[in-house]
Amino acid sequence: MPRTLSVLGAGSWGTALAIQAARNGCQTMLWGHNPQQANLLQQTRENARYLPGIKLPDNLTVSGNLQECLNFSTLLLVSVPSHAFKTTLENIKPFLSPSSRIAWATKGFDSHNGALLSSVAASVLGNQALTAVLSGPTFAREVADGLPTAITVASTSNQFATEVASILHNQCFRAYTSNDIIGVQVGGACKNVLAIAAGIADGLGFGANTRAALITRGLTEIMRLGARLGGHPDTFMGLAGLGDLILTCTDNQSRNRRFGLALGQGKSKDAALAEIAQSVEGISAAREAYLLAQKHHVEMPITEQVYQVLFNNLAPRQAVHNLLAREQKPETQPLIASHA
Repeated sequence: MPRTLSVLGAGSWGTALAIQAARNGCQTMLWGHNPQQANLLQQTRENARYLPGIKLPDNLTVSGNLQECLNFSTLLLVSVPSHAFKTTLENIKPFLSPSSRIAWATKGFDSHNGALLSSVAASVLGNQALTAVLSGPTFAREVADGLPTAITVASTSNQFATEVASILHNQCFRAYTSNDIIGVQVGGACKNVLAIAAGIADGLGFGANTRAALITRGLTEIMRLGARLGGHPDTFMGLAGLGDLILTCTDNQSRNRRFGLALGQGKSKDAALAEIAQSVEGISAAREAYLLAQKHHVEMPITEQVYQVLFNNLAPRQAVHNLLAREQKPETQPLIASHA
C-alpha cells in the first residue's frame, strides 16, 4: 500500500509540505478550513494566494471536509498558526483512531498560557499520543520550488521521527531526526521574536555589525531559555536553532523580519500587519517568551525590548538605546545563569 499523509492547514507552509510529500511519492490530502477556498485549490490545482505558479501534484487532493481528511490517513501533519493549534487538535480529536500519529510544523507557544505546543498536544490528546514536531530554516516558496532544504523532525519516539522524516526526505530535502522535542520547539518559536528585532534594527538604518551582534546575542537568549525549559544545548546550534535564526533575521521572505522592518521605518503595528496580510507569529511569541523568561528568572534583554515595543508602545529607537545602555558584562556565562 502506498504511504498516505493528511496535512491540516492550506496556508503557504502547509501547502508546500503537502507538495513535498506528494512529490516524494506519498498519497497526500490537504485540508483547508475554508471549504470554498479548498474547492478552488482542488479545481485550479494551484494555491494562487500563497504559492502562485506552483502546480499541485496529481497525487495531492485538497478538501474542506475535516473528517474526510482524517479518514484519509492516520498520519497527520498540522500546519496552522499557533493561535489555532489547540482548537485544531480539539476539532480532530473525535475523529482520531488508536493508530493516529500527529506531527506539526507550527512554530510558537500557546497563546493563552505560553505552553510548548507539545504540552498542548498532551493536554488535548493525552500523554500516550504519538507526536512529533518539524522545524528548521525553511521558506515555503523555496520548498515548493524544489530548492535544497534541510529540517529537523523531533519526537520522543525515534521510530516516529524517522517515519515522518522519510515522508519528506529526498535528494533536495534533507530531514534530520532528533529526540529533543523541547529544544526544537523553543528554537522555532523564539527565532521569530529575534527576526522582528533584526527587522527593526535594519528599518532604523543600522548596519551589518548591528545585525550580526543581534543574531549572536539573540541565540544566547534562545539557548538560555531553552536550557531552562529542558532543551539540549546542541539543538540550538543546529537547524532548529541557529539555522532558523539566521534565515529569519536576514531574508525578507520572513514575515517577522518584514514586520520589524516596517516598525523600524516608523509604521504602526496595525499598518505593518496590514501590509504583510499573513500571520506574524513573532508577535504572540514575544509576549509568551517574555512571560516565560519572567516566570523562570531568565534574562532575555532583546526579547524584553521587542515585547515593550509591541505591547507597551515603546519607540523602536528607545528600545535600541535601552539595550546599548545595559552594563558591561562578560560575553559567556553558564546557560543556567539567570542574567545575561
